[in-house]
Amino acid sequence: MYKVLTLNKIAPVGLANLSSTNYTVTDDASDDADGIILRSFSMYEMAFPPSLKAVARAGAGVNNIPVDKCSEAGIVVFNTPGANANAVKEMTIAALLLASRDIVGGIQWAKSLAGNGDAIPKMVEKGKSAFAGPELEGKTIGVVGLGAIGVNVANTAQCLGMEVIGYDPFLSVEAAWNLSRGIKKAADLKEIYTSCDYITLHLPLNNDTRGMLGQEQFAMMKNNVRILNFSRGELVDNAALKEAIAKEVVARYVVDFPTEELLSMDKVIAVPHLGASTPESEDNCAVMAAKQLADYLENGNITNSVNLPNCYIERDSYCRVTIIHKNIPNMLTRFSAALAECNINIPHMLNKSKKEYAYTIMDADSDVPDEVISKIQAVDGVLKVRVIK
Repeated sequence: MYKVLTLNKIAPVGLANLSSTNYTVTDDASDDADGIILRSFSMYEMAFPPSLKAVARAGAGVNNIPVDKCSEAGIVVFNTPGANANAVKEMTIAALLLASRDIVGGIQWAKSLAGNGDAIPKMVEKGKSAFAGPELEGKTIGVVGLGAIGVNVANTAQCLGMEVIGYDPFLSVEAAWNLSRGIKKAADLKEIYTSCDYITLHLPLNNDTRGMLGQEQFAMMKNNVRILNFSRGELVDNAALKEAIAKEVVARYVVDFPTEELLSMDKVIAVPHLGASTPESEDNCAVMAAKQLADYLENGNITNSVNLPNCYIERDSYCRVTIIHKNIPNMLTRFSAALAECNINIPHMLNKSKKEYAYTIMDADSDVPDEVISKIQAVDGVLKVRVIK
């Protein structure tokens, strides 16, 4: 029986994938959990119980999870890329329209006319020109980041008649296949900054991307560019943004992450983090997170981990040994030798690495004694060993 701790409200359709015969699902953090499922809860102040094997984030971003700390403790961190892609795509397309036509300002102005009775229609016709804006058709949009969301945004923008330029130095084969023909691939970000009427950001926040839109980047842009950010607020340097708005370089900034500073800025539309807030998205993320967590706990398979490589082997052996370890030489030799010394056959073995960490699956035809597991655990660089029967 596995214990799974939920740190946020998780859609029941997702938790239904954790059968009552194999799992106890609880929101009591005092329990020694085998796995955690969460959405936005910050884990930075949490103490991890020794029993914890995996954390599954029902969403794409993992900024609320101390991934490095998890890695050193031999804890797999999962996310759910693509599960909320359609929801964020739809919100981004809405943001395109909000950035172009001053719909928000127009609605607010129209509400201010209340009380003028029959004079309102004439007042509307006289004042509506203050809220006019350009059409999307024929304009150029730069899509920075061509993951599941970015690809969907790029394809939809093309359907709206826009010229689309995409940039992603780590474009996956799957993403490339899903991109519509006619979408231009930029060689570098400078091409996006200098040629686009609209720029939309769809990439993770890390040390390389934090503040990626700053003074230098705004200085390259066309006047009256419109920028959309439904990824992470910290991708944009707000001080540089304010200056770019004052210089009429940026005509509108639509962001999904309101702050005190942004809410007081002119030409900024701050959406209250609604990008993935649809019942369909929450269900999709919960289902994917639960399935990935269950497959790891029950079979040791890893899919969509942010800190360890994808590893999958069908279960057809009596016993499975999984090892999370540092990506250093001679580890496989030492692991297999430990089993060979006890005349244990290994019909299947898989080893993959992701940066400084690696993961090994070894299937055995017979039971693996505790002393063999202890020997493997004692190998320098081994972080966690599990036996699954």
